Amino acid sequence: MSTAMIFVGLISSTILATASNSWLLAWLCLELNTLSILPFISKTKHPRAIEAATKYFLTQATASCLLLLAGTSNAWLTGTWDMTQMSNKLTSTTMLIALTMKMGTVPTHFWLPEVLQGSTLLTALLISTWQKIAPMSLLFIMSNNIQPTFTLTLGLLSTTFGGWGGMNQTQLRKMMAYSSIANMGWTVITLTHEPKASMINIFTYIILTTPTFLLMALTSTKTLQNMTTMWSTSPLATTTMTLLLLSTAGLPPLTGFLPKLIIMNELVTQNLTPLATMAMMTSLLSLSFYLRTTYLTTLLNPPSSATSATKWRQKMTKNKTMILLPTATTSTFMMPALIP
Repeated sequence: MSTAMIFVGLISSTILATASNSWLLAWLCLELNTLSILPFISKTKHPRAIEAATKYFLTQATASCLLLLAGTSNAWLTGTWDMTQMSNKLTSTTMLIALTMKMGTVPTHFWLPEVLQGSTLLTALLISTWQKIAPMSLLFIMSNNIQPTFTLTLGLLSTTFGGWGGMNQTQLRKMMAYSSIANMGWTVITLTHEPKASMINIFTYIILTTPTFLLMALTSTKTLQNMTTMWSTSPLATTTMTLLLLSTAGLPPLTGFLPKLIIMNELVTQNLTPLATMAMMTSLLSLSFYLRTTYLTTLLNPPSSATSATKWRQKMTKNKTMILLPTATTSTFMMPALIP
């Protein structure tokens, strides 16, 4: 019963935050959202989970303080709490930093890998997907008042650090955290020029990440070493995971390529071709560790030699993977449906 009530609070706070038009109401909803996710993070009672919950709380509390400061300063200058009246450059920049801190972009991204590593896979799924909807909706509302140079810089730095950070990771949750940082960079980079492209990118990322985390949870896969023996648990899950990772990397003709194509087209249209080129070069960093993961998943099958002991095949895993198959198919071959 308590879990259901907390889950209702988590959902309702996000919905209210996205529907609010006042910074004060948005701040209250984000605070409720933060307090609702904390029991899920610390549920296992493990010291690492408690540490992750503490880091998440401190980071989100700092971001909420900045958000309240920016909202109060803007209300003092303009006489209104309306989100669309962020005409002051200082208050709009402070609000941008607060919201990007909640999403986990550079330079306030250091909390995300540690929190995901200390959480369960399903809790990491919530943090990587659902918890980004409310801040992104608020950024979409105030996108007309954000400084373009600032968003372009944050976006390019996020794609760079996200790619570099994930290259040497052996823990899949940390790798997915750096992947999230890189994808948030792609989202922020066109926030002022084409907000709709940013929204397409974030929701495509959510569609891709959800079945990926669910497959990891079903097959108890947490490290790269586990990926080498996933075929023994479920061959269907192995194939699906490979397609999902390649789609998240942005390889055509998979779904993840389309948002990057739209963003690149918008950057070139705005005469930002050098920036678009640098963004594409940084995406190769993310592609490198995705290809390494898919190699360990698919190319170490029999008759090749596995690097660790195989796991027992479970009958329930196959059935649950079949349930995830429609979602995974949508995540990999949905390009025509996403074309605006």
